Order: sequence, then C-alpha cells, then structure tokens
Amino acid sequence: MASVNRVFAAQLAGLPVFGPDGESIGKVRDLVAGLRLDHQPPRILGIVVELATRRRVFVPMLRVTSIEPNAVGLATGSVNMRHFHQRPNEVLVVGQLFDAHARLVSSETRITVVDAAMEPTRTRDWVLAKLAIRERSAGLGLGRRRAAMQVLPWAEVSGLGLTDLSGQPQGAGQLLMLFDTMRAVDVAATLRDLPLKRRHEVADAMDDERLADVIEELPEDDQKELLSYLPEERAADVLEAMNPDDAADLLAELAPADQSRLLELMEPEESAPVKRLLAYSSDTAGGLMTPEPVVLAPDATVAEALARIRNAELPVALATMVFVCRPPTETPTGRFVGVVHFQRLLREPPAELVASAADTGLPALRPMATLSEVTRYFAAYNLACGPVIDAEGHLLGAVTVDDVLDHLLPEDWRETGLHDIPGEVSGVDREEADRA
Repeated sequence: MASVNRVFAAQLAGLPVFGPDGESIGKVRDLVAGLRLDHQPPRILGIVVELATRRRVFVPMLRVTSIEPNAVGLATGSVNMRHFHQRPNEVLVVGQLFDAHARLVSSETRITVVDAAMEPTRTRDWVLAKLAIRERSAGLGLGRRRAAMQVLPWAEVSGLGLTDLSGQPQGAGQLLMLFDTMRAVDVAATLRDLPLKRRHEVADAMDDERLADVIEELPEDDQKELLSYLPEERAADVLEAMNPDDAADLLAELAPADQSRLLELMEPEESAPVKRLLAYSSDTAGGLMTPEPVVLAPDATVAEALARIRNAELPVALATMVFVCRPPTETPTGRFVGVVHFQRLLREPPAELVASAADTGLPALRPMATLSEVTRYFAAYNLACGPVIDAEGHLLGAVTVDDVLDHLLPEDWRETGLHDIPGEVSGVDREEADRA
C-alpha cells in the first residue's frame, strides 16, 4: 500500500475504486471497524464498496493496495460479491460514528463526532486512531460561536465502543451478540476485562457448551472463580462439556471436598475419564493427555478414518492422527497397533484398511513421562499429536502439542493478552476468510 500516515473517513468516502488493471470497480461508501471493550483504537476491517449495480460489498483491507487523494486501488484476487451485511461487533464509521454523541474521558464534556481518521500500525493493520470532535452546547444563541473542532486520540473519548456513555460495558445481551462472532480464546480475553457482575451475567446467559469452551481459555484463577459462581448442578454440566483433560486440570485445583462433590454430580460416563486423568500429575504425559483421540479398529477403512477427522468439532491437533487399536476402541483400548497420519490417509484408496496404512514403528509415550521428555518426543518426531500407552500395550489417550505448549509457557501467558502479539490472531486475513 502506498505510504499514507493518516486518512480521514470523510475524505475517503465517495472515492472511486480501481482494480489492479485499472478497471473501475465502484465507489467507497464506508469504512467497517471492529469494536472493542477496552479503550484501544478499533481495527479497520475493510471498506464498503458500492458497485455500478448499486450493490454494496465488503472488501477487506488486505485487498487495498493504495490510497490516493483521488482513488483507492485494489490488489489482484477475488472479492466476495455477496451483499454486505453488518455484524454485531462492527460499526460503520461514516454511517454510524459521524454525528454520534459521546463524552471526553478526562472531563465528561459532551461532544459530537465530526470525522474519524485511520492510521497504519507496525503490524500493517489500520486502526481508527483519531476522532475529530466538537463540543456540544445547549444551544447557539445570538452572538455565540460554534465550538471549534478538535482532533483527539480514540482513547480520550468514551461511549463509542462496546461501552455506554458512562464508560461501562454494554449489557449481557449485546455482548453475547458480539461473542457469537468470536473465537473462544478471544471471548475469554474480553470476559476478563469485564466487571465481575457483568461477567457473571454473560456466564448465566451462555449455553453450557459455549461457556465450557470459554472457561478452557481462561487463566486458572478466573476458571476457579467462574466455576465457584455457578450453581453446583450447572458447574457439573459445564465440566461435562469441557475436554476431559481441561476438566481434570481445573478440578485438580479445587479443594478435595469440592472436587469430589462435582465429580459425583457429573454423569458416570463423563466423570470416569476425568477421574483416570486425575490419577496422574499434571506435568506428565498421563496428566497432559486427552482420553478421546480418534481410535479405529484395524478393519476400518480409510474412508471411515477420513470421515472421523472431518468432524468440525474435533480439535485440529487431534485430527492429524488416527490411532489403530484392537477392540475395545474406547480408552483404555485393546492392544495398540499403530498410528495413521492424516497425510497418509489422503494418499490411500478409500476402501483400503487402516491397518495396512498404519505406522507401527512410531515410539509411544508412557503415562509417567515427564514434561521435558514429552517435549523432546514431539520435537524429535515432528508431531502435533502422540499416543500414550501403558505397560500392557493399551492406548490410554493422546497428548497434543497445544497442551504441551500450554504447560511450557509462563503461568500468566493467558493474562498478557493475544492483542500484545504482533500480527494478532484477529488479523485481516481471518476477517476475509470469515466473510467468504
């Protein structure tokens, strides 16, 4: 993109948009920004372009290569031609921020937004960094002049993001609409910034499965606080919805009496794998493993294996490997035969048996293997997932690389926030994929 330090939305609106070959695409009608709970400037997600047919479409900022005083240029590549629909966590800069009423953080002075400016960041994102504002007065009597316009940083104005004019987060219903468009890890980071009362209101309004996903991404202290707030019956339901290894890690931090009471409230088939995991230290392969990997009998076909790993609810790391074991195929299984990497499955005929494609030479982890041993194992064999086998050759579960990283990182890594990472996970490329 051409080197531009600041672009005001009012100047951008109405500019013609041209493709890479100089063909006319349409005109810029608005900027789309993603709202935030904190006072950081919102990221510009893209532009709304009105085509010659009057249809308005969304173009991600990734596709914008140049912004000139008289035109906007787009890069080579396809643009989603579906009609633009605004999402709950988005704001139209021209359509919704212009003439919006807000307040100054420092003095509570009531102001009106006149214009907004976007600026590039070091990660090549664009953010809504500045606001052009005017003070609101009770009225303009004879002899009174209109208030002068000021340009202020976004953080000096309240009432425009996911907060109301008092600076408090929006209601639980509005937040849930926002959270529907976010990943669990991002919801968890946002939830931590909420006042305790509002955090509890959101937890009450979430369904058990969604809340379980979010709790898994919270720091340990926040996990315990939220679980202790929930009624015991619901806390047990949420633990059932969590991955067994995450539920075991959380229960291990509770007082023995609380742990026992919650395990008793859980359904026996849900609590059984959690109890097995609690028998191991959290920094061993047995404590790190999940007891629910993809397990198939030797006479299953490659087509069946591919169908299993296509499950959208299966964690990505677990989908990289299928474990072949003699019945029973529930952990602890019958005798372990070997593993089939998903790349091997893609190269085999669908009717081929998984046993014939199994790698029987891959060493397995023992449940008492230490964290350092597990780490070296993953590095040595370049794996995202590995089997845990007992002394009798039964598959107990699988360790995934994300669980290893979780235990290798500093204890407070979740508290530092993903937005401190260069090239944050909510980048423009993901926004484009989400709308595809």
